Amino acid sequence: MTEYRRLRVIKDETVHTIIETFTQPEIDAGDVLIAVSYSGINYKDALATKANTGVLRDYPMTPGVDLAGKIIASKDDAFQVGDLVLVTGYGLGVKQDGGLSELQVVPAVWCVKLPQALSEKQAMTFGTAGFTAALAVDALQQHGLTADSSVLITGATGGVGGFALHFLKQIGCKEITALSRKEDQQDYLTQLGATAVLSPAELFPEKNRPLNKQLFDFVVDTVGGEILAQVIPFVNYGGSLALCGNAGGIKLTTTVLPFILRGVNLLGIDSVEASPTQREKLWQKMAGEWSVPATLQVQEIDLTQVTETADTLLAGKHVGRTIVALGGKK
Repeated sequence: MTEYRRLRVIKDETVHTIIETFTQPEIDAGDVLIAVSYSGINYKDALATKANTGVLRDYPMTPGVDLAGKIIASKDDAFQVGDLVLVTGYGLGVKQDGGLSELQVVPAVWCVKLPQALSEKQAMTFGTAGFTAALAVDALQQHGLTADSSVLITGATGGVGGFALHFLKQIGCKEITALSRKEDQQDYLTQLGATAVLSPAELFPEKNRPLNKQLFDFVVDTVGGEILAQVIPFVNYGGSLALCGNAGGIKLTTTVLPFILRGVNLLGIDSVEASPTQREKLWQKMAGEWSVPATLQVQEIDLTQVTETADTLLAGKHVGRTIVALGGKK
């Protein structure tokens, strides 16, 4: 009987990860079985490998909030054996076993058929990070973003930030500012689309005011916490911020003045429960006009390297996007 591999997060005296083998599972009505080709390492996946982060409530669990692969068994009429699909969000890797496995069972309604112009590897190069960035930029477009807008991206060297830079470049935005503490990544950020790169020390005054000089029409914030609080006073009248990350903390300490005196909007971006319509629209866009940038830093690893990569990500030392090659046996 063929055996397959998966990463498991175990909780006994401590929370830790192991790689274990398993055999092909049965599937229920409405489910599909996917031979996983690629998954990704996202901030939530990194948190899932640690104790007391609130990501996982049940153990053992296989993390991985995204995957791409081929259906090898289906009990849903919408999908056939051989279909290439991708899955992001919902309960994957959080409430039920996720993408860091050579085989995975998921509800068919979670699946998006892979656009013809997109390979499984390209899909997971985008993964949850790319989809989240696409949601953020799309939300800003709905609130008035055009090629003439000035936009700030926080946490720009991360996966979401990097993709946001790329998408804005494809739209043709002429003023795209990347905010990053990583001074050695300025050339990389410029290649992705930034027209200016600033460190927090260069942008923020020693004493933050409720209202600062208006500099940006729109913001994609991937950090949250204090960085977000310091950015809000710089947003132009009627501008909007798309919030899609909390690496800098979940608390937001600010004043109401930017919102009631400048009409600033906070837009929450949630990729987990995005509608099927949003998913179809944006994955088609990422397969076409917003295709994977050649300049993106992408690392490919296997299951044995996941925990080390998660540590790097949580330490704030990770750049670009890391994907995990599973090569689920067909």
